Amino acid sequence: MNQSELSIATIRSLGIDMINKANSGHPGMVLGSAPALYSLFTKEYKVFPAHSQWINRDRFVLASGHASSLLYSLLHLSGFQVSMDDLKQFRQWGSCTPGHPEVELTDGVDASSGPLGQGIPMAVGMAMAEAFLATRYNKKDYPVIDHYTYVLCGDGDMQEGVTYEASSLAGHLSLGKLIVLYDANNVTLDGPLNYSFSEDVKKRYESMNWQVICVQDGNDYEAIAKAIKKAKKEVYKPTLIIVNTIIGFGSRNQGTSKVHGAPLGEEDGQYAKRQYGFEYDNFFVPEEVYDDFKKNVFNRGKRAYNKWNKMMDTYKTEYPELYQELFRNINDEYSFDETAFIKEYQDGISEATRVTSEKLINAIAAQNPTFLSGTADLASSTKTIIKDAERFSCDNYGGRNLFFGIREFAMVAIMNGMTLHKGIKVAAGGFMVFSDYFKAALRMACLMKLPIILPLSHDSIAVGEDGPTHQPVEQLAMLRSMPNIQVIRAADAYEMCGAWKKAVETNDCPTALILTRQNVTNITHATYEDVCHGAYVVSQEKDNLDGIIIATGSEVELAMQAQKALLEQGKDVRVVSMPSMELFDQQDDSYKEKVLPKHIRKRLAVEMACDFGWHKYVGLDGKVISVNQFGASAPANIVIQKYGFTVENIVETYLSL
Repeated sequence: MNQSELSIATIRSLGIDMINKANSGHPGMVLGSAPALYSLFTKEYKVFPAHSQWINRDRFVLASGHASSLLYSLLHLSGFQVSMDDLKQFRQWGSCTPGHPEVELTDGVDASSGPLGQGIPMAVGMAMAEAFLATRYNKKDYPVIDHYTYVLCGDGDMQEGVTYEASSLAGHLSLGKLIVLYDANNVTLDGPLNYSFSEDVKKRYESMNWQVICVQDGNDYEAIAKAIKKAKKEVYKPTLIIVNTIIGFGSRNQGTSKVHGAPLGEEDGQYAKRQYGFEYDNFFVPEEVYDDFKKNVFNRGKRAYNKWNKMMDTYKTEYPELYQELFRNINDEYSFDETAFIKEYQDGISEATRVTSEKLINAIAAQNPTFLSGTADLASSTKTIIKDAERFSCDNYGGRNLFFGIREFAMVAIMNGMTLHKGIKVAAGGFMVFSDYFKAALRMACLMKLPIILPLSHDSIAVGEDGPTHQPVEQLAMLRSMPNIQVIRAADAYEMCGAWKKAVETNDCPTALILTRQNVTNITHATYEDVCHGAYVVSQEKDNLDGIIIATGSEVELAMQAQKALLEQGKDVRVVSMPSMELFDQQDDSYKEKVLPKHIRKRLAVEMACDFGWHKYVGLDGKVISVNQFGASAPANIVIQKYGFTVENIVETYLSL
């Protein structure tokens, strides 16, 4: 066999060995797609493993994350920090080679992947980020940002709706530097693909303004390399390369679902290796294979990296401000000075927090040139437009307003990709009730510690006439239940300002900002520190503390009105605003005791959402005025009253404690 064939056989053999040793994994795509990724990595993929976070490297997303052993083998051979011992610890506790790729764990992994469908959307986000940053920072003779984004996906990805949401937008935006390799093996876990899928993928992608190239033989690595070169020549369309492969190639069970998600075992593994002509021990890499990757991946990447660095030395002199700005953004050094903004507000001003949020978006955009804002076709309702900026489009990749269309799931998955790319801070919103549509992508953002920002408006039954289909009830509890997210429901402009500042300056988790449609009165005097504490005493008791009312968002004003009514009846209560449960839970015990003294058992929480999660704050003796049923269609003031969010009901409920 020649050098390329030996390298491909080695990749396949490492995949077999890793999965067999772990007694767990998915060999099918590993064996089928090894030639495709070999061609990509050794011929076109621009990356320097010694500086794996280089901003101008190509990006690669393994959309079919279950083929992780294929990626780990390539990372090891290419010179990333993935050792042979790491390969032997595949899928084991504490290893950097988990069952599905995780960006935080493994050097060379550009995106955590595995939930099928989300890989292509993340890659779309990376390609959008590349296009935006190139427009801002590239100058004549200085291609500062100039790279491609590659994906390997499978039949499963093509059946997920979010793939098509994102592919449609990518074609519309003419993202010519996005190239998808599609392992078309016509088999899924349950059996032949034709059990559930018969559409013409080629025609569908062509209809979405993609170039489509077909490679008939998935083992023809030279044909695959030619297809990738052809893809790179198409400037105005993303490219889908359909590679017809045989799942589990070499196994006795090749071409069947038996090799999708179960180890081959020692006997069949050895049989497969013989089909490749690979006569070596388990976990063995011939030296000439290491040399192949050293020459064609590591050294080629090193030359590109050194050339770029030399160029940047001159760029730094000619464009010092842009240079400094770029690297601040790459390092997530975003900030917001709220001093001038907050001076515009006084007590008694009444406006919806979605309106305040829009003003803050514009103030933040003025201070942060690579802050982008978008929405899933709801800009006029969610108030997300940067007013002095243009629309991001195929005619203007420098636009800072993102129009995702009615594609909530793809929107957040694309935001994940933009954030993974680095150099951009992105916010995009929608109606809060539709957070259900993008929950799976938000979960991945939490897992990857991505500081995306989600301004979610129309936050309660106060939506009114649109009725229960548009009135969120359980969504707040859903958002709060996810690890590594901060959910902030601001009561007024003061809290809103602190919430946005916290969101912009956070760099290790997503932030969901929960916004009202209806007006609220500026009343809290909250500082940034108050918001960062998650809860604070917004209205102190007068003398002898009798009990505590805890509220969030628009209900804080209502709680303060009830406090006055209770005082007239001789009940001296404290009102606590709790814009963020997560931030409050992070405080030390002394601060928590200061806000919610343990000996005060009379506690009432007020929030226009389900009561799930509130009992850890009100205790067994407390109560919650909440919404544990779906809403109703009527004017907002009527719905609010009918569901018990009145001063009278708060007073009556408190007195019943």
